[in-house]
Amino acid sequence: MATYIIRRLLLMVPTLIGMTAVVFAFSALSPGGIGGALLSADMQLRPAERKAREAYLKARYDLDKPLPYQYFKWLNKVSPIGVKDRGAGFPASSRFGLKWPDLGESFSRQRPVAELIGEALPVSLILESCSLPLVYLIAIGTGIRAARKRGTLTDVGLGFVLLGLFSLPDIWVGVMCIALLTSNNKLQWFPSNGLHDLLADSMPFFPTWGPDGFHRGYLLDTAWHLVLPLWCISYSGFAFLSRLTRGSLLETLGLDFVRTARAKGLNERVVIFRHAVRNSLISLITASSGLLAGLVGGAVVVETIFGIPGMGKLAVDAANARDRELLLSLTLIASVLLLAGYLLADLAYAVADPRVSYVD
Repeated sequence: MATYIIRRLLLMVPTLIGMTAVVFAFSALSPGGIGGALLSADMQLRPAERKAREAYLKARYDLDKPLPYQYFKWLNKVSPIGVKDRGAGFPASSRFGLKWPDLGESFSRQRPVAELIGEALPVSLILESCSLPLVYLIAIGTGIRAARKRGTLTDVGLGFVLLGLFSLPDIWVGVMCIALLTSNNKLQWFPSNGLHDLLADSMPFFPTWGPDGFHRGYLLDTAWHLVLPLWCISYSGFAFLSRLTRGSLLETLGLDFVRTARAKGLNERVVIFRHAVRNSLISLITASSGLLAGLVGGAVVVETIFGIPGMGKLAVDAANARDRELLLSLTLIASVLLLAGYLLADLAYAVADPRVSYVD
């Protein structure tokens, strides 16, 4: 097992290099290049001033250097092992060894990338950590119930509703929620964007009753703002995982060891929950392998629609601005967590199914 883990960890390095290289190439070869968004913002400059501005940006961010040089310089900067740069470029006084990774500075926001990620990451973690328990509780519960009631009205009804939910695109659902549930002309039950009210900083943390009535407080205000984003980010997930759970459990219930357990006279609940469910987790583990990356990547569409300043919206802004440092850093973090999720999923297979072994 240890040999397998070490081998997988070593294989992550070339995989990460390949993934970030592809993103860098697309960013560099896009119309306008890496600094295109910075130059397009200077449309009011005269030709001489614009040319001077372009020369300044190229010199500052090494945009006049060959693309392989730019990429490997960034790779050296974010790597914990590499050349310790003590000046412009790679001076002769530099030394190779361990160093502290540096994510660089955002082109478009003129701020360190680490600060931007530090502000956006907690927002996405709040959203995703509230969504995941909801998704899996509903998915596993409805999936098991549908499998136990196979062929009945309950099974057919759940299948119809969940298939319908899975067919709805989240961008359409988000827009409809805003139009129907937040509009002044409609119900106006929920806020349309953000995580907090404009006056949230002056609210007490917990809900309170005062002389002038009920005050929802900071905590309840945040929960109120999260209702629609959580629905939009969760409904397709539990719809898919519920059907996956049902199919996997039905397949397991037809195996010999389940028939043997029933022949021994065990209670049906014991057969399902103690014997069948555990052996049905393989498909759920496979579907969950991207959860770590999802925690950081956030819900790109949902965060953009509802104006939530999380990692998903940060990635969209970085792509629109062709912000090389920010986009590559987000790609690197999401890729590391995605590969780590795949590794944890492989290890979880061995826990869920004793037949799976990684011993050489």
